[in-house]
Amino acid sequence: MRLAFSPCPNDTFIFYAWVHGLIAGTPEVEVVLADIDELNAMALCGETDVTKLSFAALAHVFDRYALLHAGGALGRGCGPLLVVGKEALWSRPEELVAAAIAIPGELTTAALLLRLRLPEARHIVVLRFDEIMPAVAEGKVDAGVIIHEGRFTYSGYGLRCLEDLGEWWEVAMGLPIPLGGIAIKRDMPKHLAAKVDAALRAGVEYVWRHPEAARAYVRAHAQEMDEKVCQEHIALYVNEFSLDYGNEGRRAIEELFSRAESAGVMVATGATVGAMDTATLSLGLFWDE
Repeated sequence: MRLAFSPCPNDTFIFYAWVHGLIAGTPEVEVVLADIDELNAMALCGETDVTKLSFAALAHVFDRYALLHAGGALGRGCGPLLVVGKEALWSRPEELVAAAIAIPGELTTAALLLRLRLPEARHIVVLRFDEIMPAVAEGKVDAGVIIHEGRFTYSGYGLRCLEDLGEWWEVAMGLPIPLGGIAIKRDMPKHLAAKVDAALRAGVEYVWRHPEAARAYVRAHAQEMDEKVCQEHIALYVNEFSLDYGNEGRRAIEELFSRAESAGVMVATGATVGAMDTATLSLGLFWDE
């Protein structure tokens, strides 16, 4: 089974127990580590059996992938930030309509949120997530949508937050912000999908009971990330929704799809994120529906 997730601390923390054979009865896996934008691209091509992906990307592969119940990145106070230079004159997102705004991949939920918040924006630049803050700081772009540990480090680049797009969503929708989830191919045998779902939930429970066990694995993939930032990253993105989305999490995911459909948001593939018609939704959001 080909399993793909990012090297970000929340993902390596969640998958530690499974990939190290610490959960009884779990399927053996070939692990692929990649940035979220690359994971989304691989899902579009159907290259992986189980994968982390953005919820915005899930809308494009919904006929081939269904969600598992655990392992997702969904919560409050954890959304992407729209940042500009500290000396920039902009004071509101609406003033950025003609500005060059960097996004961390066309199919990321961060990009979708920007388009929902600022549909008139007409100069969007795609960069790797770790290239955005330096690009804004150096004036290569006017603004950027940052994700992951950028929430904790942007001020060190001489940037300021113009708006917290996650907070905007939470206030406007009254729901937590759904960022990304773990999906499995729909043609996976049901008994195997059940084992994968159980392994994922058990893995989250394991690292919550033994957080120090995963430290070396997490640090090995965290590159130059400061230890404090690494721990803050995990504490923010691994929460109660990582164990199970529950009814509130499901409502948040469905609302994201609904808002994208209503807005007719376009992406580089030429398709609309709102391609979630009734027939498609009848497949079920989760693998066991």
